[in-house]
Amino acid sequence: MALQELTWEDRNVRSTLRAVRTAQPLTYGLTNYIAAHQSANFVLAVGASPAIGAIAFAAEHLASIAGGAWINLAALITDTPEQLVSVARAAAGSGTPWVLDPVVVGAGAPRIDDFARELLAIGPAVVRGNASEIIGLAGGAATSKGVDSTATPEEALEPAVALAASSGAIVAVSGEVDLITDGTRSVLIPGGHELLTRVTATGCGLGALVAAYLGSGLDPFDAAAGAHATLAEAAARAGRTARGTGSFVTALVDELSLLEA
Repeated sequence: MALQELTWEDRNVRSTLRAVRTAQPLTYGLTNYIAAHQSANFVLAVGASPAIGAIAFAAEHLASIAGGAWINLAALITDTPEQLVSVARAAAGSGTPWVLDPVVVGAGAPRIDDFARELLAIGPAVVRGNASEIIGLAGGAATSKGVDSTATPEEALEPAVALAASSGAIVAVSGEVDLITDGTRSVLIPGGHELLTRVTATGCGLGALVAAYLGSGLDPFDAAAGAHATLAEAAARAGRTARGTGSFVTALVDELSLLEA
């Protein structure tokens, strides 16, 4: 099946970044302390306003007033399952579109897999993960190396389409070429750079970007596609000047902030 490709050159893709910069949405998320810094910088670079963490007395309130939210299962390092569920329910109950990032699903931890499906039932607007995570969440036999995928987006196409159709969420699969599907329409987003896989938290940061785009009033499909295409373009540009992994991270945040929509 031939799929349409979307790139930064598509004017509709660039318009999604304009929407974020105009709306400057509060973007609330739960992730771990390793990814929080990078995620916040990604959100700030595109013009949105990040708030991160399960603050006991404010988490549900922040989820309910944010433009968009995201829940990354890596937050379980410091936060309880009950906190993640309460934030998901607060977002869903207030109409805040939110992103589920099913980190390490499919890696052989049944309790994590079951908990991810519990969150999925609360109704995220977008599910974003690597190929192994999406295959695992869809119920397939996935393998991964920790948080890193050992499957390809091509292998995840059929499970992603099925997951989108059954859950009602947009499903985004990141990899060498990204895949976005709503169960009926599917697009590919090429680009990016190999150094994305050699620095930490770029996938977590991408989930935060999707939440920022959702918070700008965009259709969930357009939000997911726009966020992925934005990061792919910024990474491609950063890779041209980076001398190594450290300078790549700095250049990546720079390029996110410098993209002209």
